[in-house]
Amino acid sequence: MDYTDIRFELEDGIAVVTIDRPARMNAFRGRTVEELIHVFTRTWADSEVACVILTGAGDRAFCAGGDQKEYVETGGYGTSRNGLFEIEALHQVIRNVPKPVIAAVNGLAIGGGQVLQVVCDVSIAAEHARFGQAGPRVGSFDAGYGTAYLARVVGEKRARELWFFCRQIDAATAERWGLVNAVVPKQRLLPEAMAWAREAAALSPTALRFLKASFNADTAHVFGQGQLAFAGLDVFGKTEEAAEGRRAFAEKRPPDFTRFR
Repeated sequence: MDYTDIRFELEDGIAVVTIDRPARMNAFRGRTVEELIHVFTRTWADSEVACVILTGAGDRAFCAGGDQKEYVETGGYGTSRNGLFEIEALHQVIRNVPKPVIAAVNGLAIGGGQVLQVVCDVSIAAEHARFGQAGPRVGSFDAGYGTAYLARVVGEKRARELWFFCRQIDAATAERWGLVNAVVPKQRLLPEAMAWAREAAALSPTALRFLKASFNADTAHVFGQGQLAFAGLDVFGKTEEAAEGRRAFAEKRPPDFTRFR
């Protein structure tokens, strides 16, 4: 596959996958999701790859979630070549690739971008990184790994706080909550992620594969929940309520949801 939305590099057994849409804050569209699924499947099959790092281009954003401008302009996030928008499949392949996946959070991790770093095995954040959910503000939600697994990571109260109020938290708070494993100066982010990846690469790949499967087993049921939720989101996305959230985002104004209560 010729990648247009991501970059892939392989060095000493460490694969670095970079979402490369900095003009859109590395927000994803259908093509981006398709390419990410392809590259994670590729690293799964490649015996040279011991560990994967996921990051974003530039230092403003790791990923700002679904491309809301694309949605307002075209009526959707765009599809892959098979005609589907497969974000839940991307969550699954990140979880199931039998190698550690490290999120190197180089800026904003918002909405679906925050969910992407949550489903990675560990997360390292730059000091200026910020985290938050935006779904209820733009007429969207993630009722799969973005909620159920998030609650396992930070606890029910913190997870509800992130979703019910759409607040953003800084990197230091994210580390205190257990949302990320470490925080470093931005110039140290990728070197630190590479250092962690090299540590993992020196370990038994079979042991790591079984350990990852074991960790995932406890929350594997969330995939079915997520499929149901994303089917509902597809229907909800066509409503006037959801459209108000997207229009408000595009017009840089607060949404008015009062008539939908």
